[in-house]
Amino acid sequence: MLRAGGLPVEAVHGLRSAEVFGWAEELVAEEERLADLGARLSDPLSALVKLAPDADGRRRVLDLRRRVFNNRMPARPAEALALVAELDQDAAELLAQWLPARQRLAELRDAGGPVFERELVRTRAELRRLASLDELRLGLLLASPPLEARLDGIGAPSAAPDKRTRKMERSLLSYLYRTACKTSPFSTFTPVAVGTFGEPVAGAEPADGTELLLGDGRRSHPRLNVVVLARLAELVAADPERRADLPVAPASGMELTEDRVRYVRRSVTAGDAGAAVSFDAARDRLFFLRLSGVLERLLELFRQRPRIRFGELAAELAAQLGPDGGAADAGDAERYLAALLDVGILQLPLLATDVHTGDPLRSFQRALRSLERPWATAVADRLAGPIAALERYPAADVPTRRALLVEIRSELAAVQAELGEERASVPQTLLYEDVAAGQVTADPRPWARLAAEPLAELTRILPVFDLGLAQRLTLKGFFLARHGRGGRSDDLLQLVHDFHEDIFNQYLQFTAAKSGDAEHRGYPPEENWLGQPQITALDRARAELARRMRHLAEQLPDDAEELALTDADLAAVAAELGTGVGEFAPHSHFVQLSAQDGEPLVVLNHSYGGLCFPFTRFTHCFDDDRVALPAGLRGTLRRVVPEGAVLAEVTAGAATTNLNLHARLTDYELVCPGETSTAPEGAQIHLDDLYVEHDPAADRLVLRSRRLGVEVVPVYLGYLVPMVLPDIPRSLLLFSPTSRVTPELWRGVPAAASETGVARRPRVRLGSLVLHRRNWTATAAALPQLPPGATESERYLEWQRWRRRHSLPDRVFARAYPEGPGVPLGAAKPQYVDFASPLSLTALDALLSGGAGRLVLEEMLPGEDALHVRSAHGRHVAELALEILPSVPPEPSVEQNGAIETRLGEPNQ
Repeated sequence: MLRAGGLPVEAVHGLRSAEVFGWAEELVAEEERLADLGARLSDPLSALVKLAPDADGRRRVLDLRRRVFNNRMPARPAEALALVAELDQDAAELLAQWLPARQRLAELRDAGGPVFERELVRTRAELRRLASLDELRLGLLLASPPLEARLDGIGAPSAAPDKRTRKMERSLLSYLYRTACKTSPFSTFTPVAVGTFGEPVAGAEPADGTELLLGDGRRSHPRLNVVVLARLAELVAADPERRADLPVAPASGMELTEDRVRYVRRSVTAGDAGAAVSFDAARDRLFFLRLSGVLERLLELFRQRPRIRFGELAAELAAQLGPDGGAADAGDAERYLAALLDVGILQLPLLATDVHTGDPLRSFQRALRSLERPWATAVADRLAGPIAALERYPAADVPTRRALLVEIRSELAAVQAELGEERASVPQTLLYEDVAAGQVTADPRPWARLAAEPLAELTRILPVFDLGLAQRLTLKGFFLARHGRGGRSDDLLQLVHDFHEDIFNQYLQFTAAKSGDAEHRGYPPEENWLGQPQITALDRARAELARRMRHLAEQLPDDAEELALTDADLAAVAAELGTGVGEFAPHSHFVQLSAQDGEPLVVLNHSYGGLCFPFTRFTHCFDDDRVALPAGLRGTLRRVVPEGAVLAEVTAGAATTNLNLHARLTDYELVCPGETSTAPEGAQIHLDDLYVEHDPAADRLVLRSRRLGVEVVPVYLGYLVPMVLPDIPRSLLLFSPTSRVTPELWRGVPAAASETGVARRPRVRLGSLVLHRRNWTATAAALPQLPPGATESERYLEWQRWRRRHSLPDRVFARAYPEGPGVPLGAAKPQYVDFASPLSLTALDALLSGGAGRLVLEEMLPGEDALHVRSAHGRHVAELALEILPSVPPEPSVEQNGAIETRLGEPNQ
């Protein structure tokens, strides 16, 4: 899948000033030449003090020496030169070079001020022009509605705008750079295209070599933020009269014993509605309730009537409890059922958003209509307005979209108010929009050489970087301590509960407490309380990698730009790692194509273990006859599943964020206790159907289904990071190939000593694969320092001096960190910095003003001259998401794909 910048990189060229940058380069070069001449003049002028014929001459030479040392022009240059010429001809020749150079420097400084101010006004005007581009403005409507609303009223460009205008400019600049220079999919900022290797599809002819051609066609796919629907569902359930009409069900996975009920209570904490990106967080806890006579009667009612409304259930329960079914008894029954809802033993599943829905708002409306109650029909009718507005949204221009967003927001707030919300509020991010850019086709041959081969080599040591590997091994150790080699646990839920209670929660606390800023940011030794030899091997492999990286770095000259890893280095690390980390290990890699001195390279940005991760979020964008991405993914998953196993998706329940919405891709779904599934009954695998056994031959834990008689491999297809999932789904992923394994080869390797406070790291390569870009880390004290009140041109010059002093490229990405361990300031993602743009450097200053303890700068690779994606408008920064799967049989034809035999419980028809 291709992620391409919404604007060509040429769009930001107008924000640069070649005139100002050239002026700064010339001025700083002249300063450097003057400093060299001054240093060469220092000793000769000191010697001339003694050679001066009288006290006046000595005073004049001393004054000249001080002025040269302080880089100040003599009051009478000609007289000073004549005086030195009388005493030392060689010194006079140096001074004859220094004087005009110093005069030239003064002229440059005087000339630069007006040029800088004029160019600052020009680039600010260009920024305002770019703000009108649809690719930027349409994205801003969703990413930052307050900024977009103020753009039309932004003041005229000037050299000294007020504080409010400066802040708007910085925000606008950040979004512009995101659209033209980065690849983070969101709305029109970064459209996505499905890519194929091989023969071109119609209308997507490949260019020569590795160049990709991006067409102009764009298709918008907006969807309502599912958090809005969660709030509406809560309001419906909070009203006793409406709640009475909702279907009610016992929590799934409930287990009865002689005197108690065991179940999982899932509690949900609402996210921050005012945040740009937020989601509801869910948490699991295993609960036990005494099995009373009332609860037994209630469960018997569910056995008799599996589909029953809350009000009907209350009436039935009241009729059984009271001799006459009077009103008092009915009230008691309703309060009892409401209490069971609060503790999670009962659920109202109808209005929850299924992660597999393609249109959450329409699904919610259909669920309301299915109730066949006047109030539900009325609410469903009210939702017709937002639905119609969403239908119009993709084809609308900026003003129309702005009006549609206002309409949707007001309509939804009105629905909330009608449902009883006194302070109606809708999340800031009202819609999520993905934009499809069609299809692209690439020649597989250069990619196989540049990417597939070195990535396959890298895969041998990827477990070293998997922070979840030690957790999976700890679970195995816990199981072996309980059940022994070849043992079996028939109660998976109890196993997970005991694992968390007995060891894992404390394990997580210990590992989290370990300093993230260990020596040279090295990996601290893993907690190995159960004496697992594979955890010891993992520590050894990390230590061996750090040792080899240190050795290679020590052999490099100080100015080396690259460090080369070899197959021998990887083999040594893999040998320490050993085996037993899982044979079924599909991976996805996010890469960019580049070139260095004419040599093509592939730059690795991130790696993930698991299946289909790069594609799932965008399945709704490509589910048509031309692409049919979901069907293609389903076919692939069926082919790559290990023999004797099935893939079953871990959904973690209802969708709490749009990032987890995707088409149904697996034949089976794991239904955790407390969750409700919309998959056909035969496709659902409940936890009570699973058992765990240890395979002594492979030395691994295996999940098996009693009903199906096969191994079950859990897969997670959401975009929300697994670590924030509830305990049970997260624990199931310890049996899964899911991981995030981005290589960090510098961990534990000291940076070269630097007297300037700026540590430099070379680029790291494995053949044609770049694993790390060049980077520079500066302490706060090593950053440009200027007194308060310095002008923007003075700050600009100081940044240029600093850049040249440390040999930085013209364009980099920056992260500012606070003192000690912590997340980056300003934003979690790197900020683009263009040293040729005065506006860009003012934005960098603002980022650092947040109290940065250190600044990390990374080269822009690929550079603008090496971008391989082209459209009619120019070159685009782009990233390719590649999935590398275990060897599979040849892919069947389209006709064969369409005739795949339906499996048991097939939910995908």
